[in-house]
Amino acid sequence: MTLENDLRQYASATLRNRDPIFEVLVNVLPPTGNILEIASGTGEHAVYFAPKLKNHQWIPSEPDAMRRESIDSWRKFCPSPNCHSPKNINVLNSTWTDGLTELEITAIVNINMIHISPWEACLGLLQGAGSLLPSTGILYLYGPYKQGGKHTSPSNQSFDDSLRHQNQAWGVRNLEDVIEIAEEQGFKLMKTVTMPANNLSVIFQKS
Repeated sequence: MTLENDLRQYASATLRNRDPIFEVLVNVLPPTGNILEIASGTGEHAVYFAPKLKNHQWIPSEPDAMRRESIDSWRKFCPSPNCHSPKNINVLNSTWTDGLTELEITAIVNINMIHISPWEACLGLLQGAGSLLPSTGILYLYGPYKQGGKHTSPSNQSFDDSLRHQNQAWGVRNLEDVIEIAEEQGFKLMKTVTMPANNLSVIFQKS
C-alpha cells in the first residue's frame, strides 16, 4: 500500500521489542476493555498490537504533533477498527486526565518514556493513572531500569550516560523509586519480567 501523504516515522527498537512486549501484555491485560497508550511515539506499537487484541480498544496518545501525524499515517497504512486516532496528552500537564474518565480506561501502557523524559513525567504518569484507572486496572511500563541504585548491565550504564549527555533531566530510573511512587498512588506491583536488551516489563494493578 502506498500513501499519498506518508508521514510515518520509524523507531528501530520497535521491531525488536514488539513481540516480547505483546507476549507479556496478552497475559496481564484484562480480557476486554479500553487501553490507553501514553507516549505512543511513532505509532508502530499501536498498529501492531491493536489487531492482535480484537476484544480491546487501543487508544494511542502523544504530545508531539509530528508524531501524532505519524500515528495517523500508520493507522491508514495498517487499518484496524479498534485502533483509535491519537489523543494529544502530555503527562507533564497535571490535568492530562481531564475528560478521559468517560472512556472507561481499564489499562494504561507506557513504553520507553520514563527514561527519555524528566522525572516529573514519571510522576505525572503515575499520579494520573492512579486517578484514572479503576480497581484492578493495569498499568504496564517498559524500559531499562536500575535496581538497588545500580545499573543491570554495562550497556545500560552507557545508555544512561548518553541520555544524560543529551538532557540532564533524562536518565535510567531506579526501579524501587518508581515502585514507591506507584504504591503511593494506590498500585501494587504484580510482577516484573526480564525482557531482551536489558529492559524490564513492570506491571502494576490498581488496588
